[in-house]
Amino acid sequence: MKVTYHGHSVVKIQTNGKTILIDPFITGNGLTDLEAEKVEADVILLTHGHNDHLGDTEDIARRSDALIVAPFELATYLGWKGLNTHPMHIGGAYTFDFGKVKFTQAFHGSSFMDEETQTITYMGMPAGILFEAEGKTIYHMGDTGLFSDMKMIGERNNIDLLFVPIGDNFTMGPEDAKQAVEWIGPKFTVPIHYNTMPPIKQDPEAFVSSISPADGAAWSAGEGTDL
Repeated sequence: MKVTYHGHSVVKIQTNGKTILIDPFITGNGLTDLEAEKVEADVILLTHGHNDHLGDTEDIARRSDALIVAPFELATYLGWKGLNTHPMHIGGAYTFDFGKVKFTQAFHGSSFMDEETQTITYMGMPAGILFEAEGKTIYHMGDTGLFSDMKMIGERNNIDLLFVPIGDNFTMGPEDAKQAVEWIGPKFTVPIHYNTMPPIKQDPEAFVSSISPADGAAWSAGEGTDL
């Protein structure tokens, strides 16, 4: 399994002959190495409906005929647009041909904002994603504040790779993210959701140093690992 980070909260997983994108916010993401019109995917996993996570999902899915896996309200909204979706919800798991997906809780919001019409469309509950394939488990936390059940998630799952938000303001900041890492106990940690806009300016290298002796790295866009 090959896993790469592409700025903000965008993650690509290549496994079982499939390319999976998580939260493909590309257009407007000044830190990504991807080009929205060239990205292909077999599957898109979404944590919630905010514009900086839903991102280019619709265009990519139409071009690639990708399956979109998302919390129920968000999946329903995209299904009404004629896209191929699989709705799920927090606490539920489903085993696909590319791997197993389970949604965890996340303390945040979820809506799509249309600036032209000044409307906000509610997209249900936000979530984190536990993804299992090839005997490995990835936990993409989505956007969330700190909550004590993270300890239970760590106790019940052997997390090989953790993607944790550190930006503060909208999500956990570095101090709370450090606590999350201690509770979850992953083998390797990568910070996400920082530096794409002024309110979430952070030093990812300082965060990685703060979680020592836990293992981790601040990946630049396009960097990753083989699990």
